[in-house]
Amino acid sequence: MALIFEKRDGVAYLTINRPEARNALDPETVVELIDAWTEYRDDEGLRCAIITGAGDKAFCAGADLGRLIPLFTGARKPETDVEKRVASDPQAAGKALLRDFELYKPIIAAVNGHAIAGGMEMLYATDIRVAAEDAKFGLQEVKWSIFPMMGSSIKLPRQLPYARTMEILLTGELMSAGEAYQLGFVNRVVPRERVMEEAERFARIIAGNGPLAVTALKKAVLAGIGLPLKEGLAKEIEIGFPVFMSQDAKEGPRAFKEKRKPVFQGK
Repeated sequence: MALIFEKRDGVAYLTINRPEARNALDPETVVELIDAWTEYRDDEGLRCAIITGAGDKAFCAGADLGRLIPLFTGARKPETDVEKRVASDPQAAGKALLRDFELYKPIIAAVNGHAIAGGMEMLYATDIRVAAEDAKFGLQEVKWSIFPMMGSSIKLPRQLPYARTMEILLTGELMSAGEAYQLGFVNRVVPRERVMEEAERFARIIAGNGPLAVTALKKAVLAGIGLPLKEGLAKEIEIGFPVFMSQDAKEGPRAFKEKRKPVFQGK
């Protein structure tokens, strides 16, 4: 299978499973990612997700230039049902890479190797990023006269300073994990063997928090980015107030007072 999808202790694990191709996205991977993100979004028992890549070379090298891109450009006709599904949906790659897929549950990226092109673009939609010390990041599309349309011209300038954004976009050169950390693009840089351990540490913390508060916070941040201050504050009240009126908001303080772990129901 192109994607390994597992559920353990309220955490969804998505592992892109094409190490022989540096985990580049082929049509099968795109379809399986869409289905996995949809299941994660809709399963109330899942509180957090971790996305990573198989092997020790790459997190994800982006779109498979031989199998996926030709489908979109029309250079190759779809041959299987999976390829027909991808070719018939202009938004398929965007859904797989979370370009415009509506998902407010938290996502942690365990960047075990290079995150290039679409692999880097997928990170824009993740909330916490743990990178291996030797991981590299970059958008090399410009070298092949391809436009990185999975959100790079819109989302990257919101996550990095303008000058560094333009350097990454216009040169196609890679940045190290250390540089990514200094710029605030990743949260932690650790030895490769500790990447998943650190990602799971974050996941356990988040999964134990109030799910309504967690999803509402992510939704409010995403909705408020770019809004004028007054509108942003109004949006915060709109999204946050229902959390205060929830059963979980009663359970949290009660558990604190009773010196026990809260039992949240997502209600």
